[in-house]
Amino acid sequence: MEGFVIALFVCLILALITKYLKVPPIPFYILAGVLLGKSGLGIVQSDELSRFFSEMGLIFLLFFMGLGLKLERIAANRSAVLTSGIIDLNVNMLIGFVAAYLFGFNMTESLIIASAFYISSTAMAITSLIENRKLMMREAETVIWLMMFEDLVLILFLAVISSGNQNLVFLFIKIAAVLLVLYAFAHWGKEFLVSILDRDDELPILFTFAAVLTTASFAIVLEVPETMMVIALGAAFATTDPDAFEQHARPFKDVFLVVFFVFFGVTMDLSGGADPFMIAAICILAIISKLISGLITGIVIHGSALAGIEIWGNTISRGEFSIALAALYGSGLVATTIAVMVIVTSIVGSFTAKYCSNLRRGILNFGRRAPLHRPHTNR
Repeated sequence: MEGFVIALFVCLILALITKYLKVPPIPFYILAGVLLGKSGLGIVQSDELSRFFSEMGLIFLLFFMGLGLKLERIAANRSAVLTSGIIDLNVNMLIGFVAAYLFGFNMTESLIIASAFYISSTAMAITSLIENRKLMMREAETVIWLMMFEDLVLILFLAVISSGNQNLVFLFIKIAAVLLVLYAFAHWGKEFLVSILDRDDELPILFTFAAVLTTASFAIVLEVPETMMVIALGAAFATTDPDAFEQHARPFKDVFLVVFFVFFGVTMDLSGGADPFMIAAICILAIISKLISGLITGIVIHGSALAGIEIWGNTISRGEFSIALAALYGSGLVATTIAVMVIVTSIVGSFTAKYCSNLRRGILNFGRRAPLHRPHTNR
């Protein structure tokens, strides 16, 4: 219990510092866990209490992901979403998978690393657009579409990798049946749900918390991945009043997710033989691959490579979902590799998101001032 309290106190201090400096807190929560845990001072250990709160953080993160799915917006802009999303998927998944496989990871591990390599941090991307006052830029909409497409790909990936030895067809049938039940409940019970959310007592918060945990518990009984069930619940509730559900679920998500990140760092073992050169190479490739996909997307969608620099700057950071993939399915070496990648890209991404517009203007001005070289002619 003492270690748990120490970890929370350290995270409180880090939250105050990162908010003041306007930098992403996730890498610092992980670093704090590494420092306090088995790879550092060893004063904090993972126990049943920390594992419970960490699991709650992951569950509420996925619930928020479901609440953020706006299928009608995706359908209305499917051309832009598909074009930018497919470019982003193909470039980053391919580079991530090939790099991991060449460094000696097996096929499954390479796929997990590639997926974490591909998934940008939605929270960091949107936050950077808001804090840097870029929401009105035309590239901001493309960044948002990319985040939505990545969320859809992540859902499919979770469904496949969570299936284990189950028949995929049967699993998808069960998931479809669950989706129908949840959407039917949200549709026919919308008036009931709104009446609960409109109350000003403890009932809305209690209902939201109970709904998420009950859904996760039913998933275990039905042998359906709880990750899928919780995302489906969020997507179903998004058809009612998603803002109200976000408001009532946010305190749980914010607190539990901090615990999830710090104790992910606590359980990391950096003495397990991880190759620093390999991890450094993957971190560098993670930055370069987003630059490549950003430039291609900028040219295809906006007709400008400079627009791609803006897209790149706001999508470098990997974060919450990459760590979730590592925690759910990664071995110790995979988890360490992904964690370092998240730390490096988050820190680099906080600067590129802020200054990529300056870089873009600098390139443009340099191009305008560059002298024209005319061939000499003999007279």
